[in-house]
Amino acid sequence: MTDLSPSPATTAHHAAAPRSVRAAVLTVSDTRSEETDTSGQYLLAELRAGGHEVVGYRVVKDDALIIRSTLTDFMRDAVVVISSGGTGITGRDVTIPVVESLLTKPMPGFGELFRMLSYREVGGAAMLSRAVGGLAGHTLLFALPGSLNAVRTAWEGLLRDELGHLAFEVARHGQPGTAQPGQAGGVG
Repeated sequence: MTDLSPSPATTAHHAAAPRSVRAAVLTVSDTRSEETDTSGQYLLAELRAGGHEVVGYRVVKDDALIIRSTLTDFMRDAVVVISSGGTGITGRDVTIPVVESLLTKPMPGFGELFRMLSYREVGGAAMLSRAVGGLAGHTLLFALPGSLNAVRTAWEGLLRDELGHLAFEVARHGQPGTAQPGQAGGVG
């Protein structure tokens, strides 16, 4: 049987990780508003309950230019941006190509683990998810499906307990050629 307890290095990184990160939430939907956005409201509540600072929240239509503009706006101040919606395979689902075009360091493990967790819940339908995560300059981007169940799965199974550690890893040695949020320019 494999021991799944964290290594001493992982434990040390978690201990050094910030308890609070600046985060933004983007919901991509042609039908939801802030009042009906259960997935976005769930993320906002969970981020705040975890002691994180929410620096942005928006609901936008499934439009690649609007999604890109909103993400790049959020990336100026947020260390983590989590989007929900627009990750399927219909013609209107354009979030993933936009997010992928912004990523400088993809984290394929995020999508793989998300689909593994989803498979346990929804079976083969998990293959329809194109959830993706990675680093875009100095900002971590995670694109999740729009359903509340999928967002809850990603938050509880992957992001909640790793958010500070992820932020620590991004800042630990800086990122080449990118300014950290709040800096005038240069390497963070």
